[in-house]
Amino acid sequence: MRRGPRAIVAAAMLKRALPALLLVALLAAAPPKPVRVEIRTDIGPILVELDTRHAPVTAGNFLAYVDQHRFDQMSFYRAARADGRPKEGFVQGGTNNMMTRVLKPIRHEPTSVTGLRHIDGTLSMARDDPGTATGDFFIVVGDGRYLDATRKDPGYAAFGHVVRGMPLVRRMLAAKTYPGGWSKETAGQQMVKSVRILSARRVP
Repeated sequence: MRRGPRAIVAAAMLKRALPALLLVALLAAAPPKPVRVEIRTDIGPILVELDTRHAPVTAGNFLAYVDQHRFDQMSFYRAARADGRPKEGFVQGGTNNMMTRVLKPIRHEPTSVTGLRHIDGTLSMARDDPGTATGDFFIVVGDGRYLDATRKDPGYAAFGHVVRGMPLVRRMLAAKTYPGGWSKETAGQQMVKSVRILSARRVP
């Protein structure tokens, strides 16, 4: 049976469109690429990479703060040194719960789900209870596996790592702190001189 002119034209158009359709399908199926952000501080830049594939909610939340410039003119304000290991711990920064800067809390993504781990240079979310994280984050210095989720502890939500700038993070960890704190757990961790976050922007 012969095909009519319309059928022939339709077949030709489909043949020409097929490569583009296949490309769209491949792009849709491809996992999201990591996103890099440069955090410029008054002591130098820190380049971080966000794992949008394994921690999409947490990484997406961080990017919302970046894209809306909510980290600009905020600071790193907490140097939490590990007991007996002063060169390890974490440095915390972000909005410091400033109500005019924070967005809605996000769902907790534990490391038991994402497969990420708290190791040297890991970027993770600060929080009170699971599901309360907003605009404060921390960077791990040294072994931070005690922050990972276990069967009895939901842990913290890791979502990226430092690509460049760990010497600056270690410098902040060693900063002078006040003897007191916001609570018993944070005593001796508030930095006397916080480090200003000038800006946080996506980079290629």
